[in-house]
Amino acid sequence: MVRDEVQRRLTQALERVVAAGEIPIEGPLPEVGVEHPRSPEHGDFATNVAMVLARPAKMPPRRIAEILKQALEEEGGFFASVAVAGPGFLNLRVEPRVYFEALAQVYEAGAAYGRTEPPRREKICVEFVSANPTGPMHVGHGRGAVTGDVIAELFAWRGHEVVREYYLNDAGAQVDVLATSVYLRYRELHGEEVTLPEDCYPGDYVIEAARKLKARDGARWLSAPESEWRPALRSFAIAEMRRLIEADLDAFNIHFDVWSSEAELKARGLIDEALAYLREKGYLYEADNGAVLFRSTAFGDDKDRAVIKADGSYTYLAGDIAYHWDKLKRGFDRLVNVWGADHAGYVPRVKAAIEALGFDPKKLHVLTVQMVNLTRGGQPVRMGKRSGEFVTLREVIDEVGRDATRIFYIQRRSDAQFDFDLELAKKASLDNPVYYLQYGHARMASILRKARSRGYALPDGAVDEAALEALGLPEEVALARRILDFPHVLAAAADALEPHRVVYWLHETIGAFHGYYTKYGKQGERVVSDDPVKTRGRLYLVQALKQVVANGLAVLGVDAPERMEWGEGAEAAGDPEAASETQAHPPATPDGAVESRGT
Repeated sequence: MVRDEVQRRLTQALERVVAAGEIPIEGPLPEVGVEHPRSPEHGDFATNVAMVLARPAKMPPRRIAEILKQALEEEGGFFASVAVAGPGFLNLRVEPRVYFEALAQVYEAGAAYGRTEPPRREKICVEFVSANPTGPMHVGHGRGAVTGDVIAELFAWRGHEVVREYYLNDAGAQVDVLATSVYLRYRELHGEEVTLPEDCYPGDYVIEAARKLKARDGARWLSAPESEWRPALRSFAIAEMRRLIEADLDAFNIHFDVWSSEAELKARGLIDEALAYLREKGYLYEADNGAVLFRSTAFGDDKDRAVIKADGSYTYLAGDIAYHWDKLKRGFDRLVNVWGADHAGYVPRVKAAIEALGFDPKKLHVLTVQMVNLTRGGQPVRMGKRSGEFVTLREVIDEVGRDATRIFYIQRRSDAQFDFDLELAKKASLDNPVYYLQYGHARMASILRKARSRGYALPDGAVDEAALEALGLPEEVALARRILDFPHVLAAAADALEPHRVVYWLHETIGAFHGYYTKYGKQGERVVSDDPVKTRGRLYLVQALKQVVANGLAVLGVDAPERMEWGEGAEAAGDPEAASETQAHPPATPDGAVESRGT
């Protein structure tokens, strides 16, 4: 990456002037950081290293910056300009040819461009969705599902070892309620009149499960005592619900490496083992009512928490303590949990348990996800799991498509509430975020097809010096910079646990391309023109950009179509190069795009 080369040259310049005694520093030198300035007018990169060095060097930061400026200018050929600004910032502008020549990296890496090596490779467990196995997934689960999936993918592109894990809460009271619900529907299918208790699940999926039970076992359970039918139906119902959940996830292009089970943890004795360890360490005690409490206040929680109820049954926390202990004993360096926002208050007690078990609580990172307001034509769509009238995730995917569903869920920060507009998600319009992104890729593909039809060979990655010399418009330089910054965007999104940054980068990049294409098309500077040298240079840029956009969509789990039917606000025909030059160029950030976030 050009960013890395800038950082390397700055570091070498600093080492030279320190060795020469121009900047008196003893001991190890600080790491030189570079960032993009807020305003492009200030250059391509900026660093505050002079201000970092001012105190240990006992020199004014501007003087340090001037010394570094001179050292960088002596090299020549890489930096177009080096300027000292403000109290001691260094603003750096790179020669345009450096960017264009560096595009060869995209051709070399292809579909792997954007993958990086982290400072330290970690083994990371990303646990997400983990919906109770009491029914199909609803729209609220969808946001956590795609958030966790994209975070896991970002970690993989960052170079970490990643495990996607689903934790089944299959040992609590809710699965007994599910078993009762299926049993009553089963009796109903045998001709009995039944009344469902208020706490039972009334959804059609329960009736379907009861039908399968009847088809498999006939009347076997009608006369069986509860001690026989309950455990059997509990296992049957959990398996049926897991089948529904896995089918929903498959339709969403989400697949798990590991399915963990609370019931299995209990059967293996891990809950007892974890609690015995805490008891031995003095972190458990019995309350006056007979319940057993975990002394979580010793680790910063606001009150002690029950792990065993007065009736002797485990609390949810007891299972979660054992589950996190099991994950840590499996050797994970980091645990990332994607939970609903209503679980935010649960985090301190889990971190307290991790510390009490002898592990660093900083190993746990919890990302909370806000609920989704599902709307249609401005009107809310009803959802409520226990009412039997909730909207399932599968219904949304079937109506608007997998790609639109994923983009709508991931386009904003996970902790920000938003409205999921079903009508907008189906609209073939540039106001639709997923259409906007996929349209950008299809437009680039169409330009390349046009070039082939006019006899141009598409670039193979070999540097054509004459063609690259023909590039140089400010927008071309800016697009090349964006392409080469892509690996940093992915790395920063992974490190910050902010997958929405990728969506925003794609929106901005495609908007920049549309602006460039339209502006210069009107001036007779089309990508494919009668000037073969300029055309080869621009095709080199466009094909690299198309690859990077495809890679960004792949990280999000979204298709990158080669062809699309142009909708409202886009070309009426599938050949953008032949489209009217009076076509208004699409907005850089269409309605519904993510909020700006610097990377």
